[in-house]
Amino acid sequence: MLLELFLPFLKVRRLAREAEYDRATQKRLETQNADKLARWQAEYDQGRRNHDARLKHREQLAADWASRKHAYEARQITEHARVDQLKKRYLNREADAVEQYCDLVLSRSEYPEGFPQTFLLQYRPEAQLLVLEYTLPSPAHLPSIKTVKYVQGRDEMVESHLGDGAQRKLYEGAIYQIVLRTLHELFEADTVNAIAAIAFNGVVDTIDPATGKKERPCIVSLQATKSEFVSLNLAAVEPKACFKKLRGVGSAQLHVLVAVPPLVRFAKEDVRFVDGRAVLDDVEEGQNIACMDWNDFEHLIRDLFEREFASGEADVRVTRASRDGGVDAVIFDPDPIRGGKLVVQAKRYTNTVGVAAVRDLYGAMTAERASKGILVTTATFGADSWDFAKDKPITLLDGGGLLHLLHKHGVAARIDLQEARRVTSN
Repeated sequence: MLLELFLPFLKVRRLAREAEYDRATQKRLETQNADKLARWQAEYDQGRRNHDARLKHREQLAADWASRKHAYEARQITEHARVDQLKKRYLNREADAVEQYCDLVLSRSEYPEGFPQTFLLQYRPEAQLLVLEYTLPSPAHLPSIKTVKYVQGRDEMVESHLGDGAQRKLYEGAIYQIVLRTLHELFEADTVNAIAAIAFNGVVDTIDPATGKKERPCIVSLQATKSEFVSLNLAAVEPKACFKKLRGVGSAQLHVLVAVPPLVRFAKEDVRFVDGRAVLDDVEEGQNIACMDWNDFEHLIRDLFEREFASGEADVRVTRASRDGGVDAVIFDPDPIRGGKLVVQAKRYTNTVGVAAVRDLYGAMTAERASKGILVTTATFGADSWDFAKDKPITLLDGGGLLHLLHKHGVAARIDLQEARRVTSN
């Protein structure tokens, strides 16, 4: 500093350097502040975006929840209305309502895992008679192990099995108990006294050892009135003696699965039913089934559904060919979930199927007292058809779905509606 008194230019130089330093510092601070401000602004903007995204997501979740809630409440209203309608028709003892009610009763029965527990129901209001075809377990369904013991020296479990006599006795007791329990459940649930009597036909799915083919013999049959059955003290009866007291019929050795004639047959007979004509095996690869003769097409659909249901226990019956829009096939499916009576109609169309055809099917379902209807076509269904069917037990199988089902059963057919239109117009 002293030198600056004698050399003023030193002071000027120092002040210039200080000023330059101050400017550089100010610039650095401004740059740092600008960077901090930019980072803060970016973080703030990102935070706002995240907040807005979370808010939007929450609003979407709320909207989705409200939509699901509305749909659930709508389904509840529809289901309650359906139940109320079923209750009303049950109280009026309408045949299909009584059958549905009894189906619900038996579907709630709890049996050991592996028991078939499938059935077909038919109510005859004129006689107040419920006819039941019930699938019973085969001897193989029942356990054969008597005891299981751990042998420490060999470090293994050793099983002992029931003798043949004990297994036969176990099977016989189980069958008679199932019969009595089933009648008890149905009669007890019949609060409006719609059922005056029950005809129980117990069938078993088995293999005929002589032919190796599947068979379904009826091994026990019983018809009991409600008045005589409710007078029993089931807690104290011996099942076989009670079965005989009620004039039930069955083989002396149930485990042999000898067929007995049902006391009341399940009415599957119908003059409309005919033997289906095998058509699927004659369909050539790449054949346009939309060009088939209408009679052949109906037999094709019948043959197809016979194969589709062949792996189960359903009985597929086909009706005489007609062009009046009537039922083309009837399927008796004993499955407790999907089962019941199904009607099938086949439409070999080249144009969109309108709602009238679906209405016709629904009318046929009502007339047949069917639990489900299936409408099959080579074409497509209009929006009004889908809308009419959406809340009803109706399955619409369009050309694409039909081809998929055909391919499933090894039939490599095709559908060309334009070609079919040209053929039918000539």
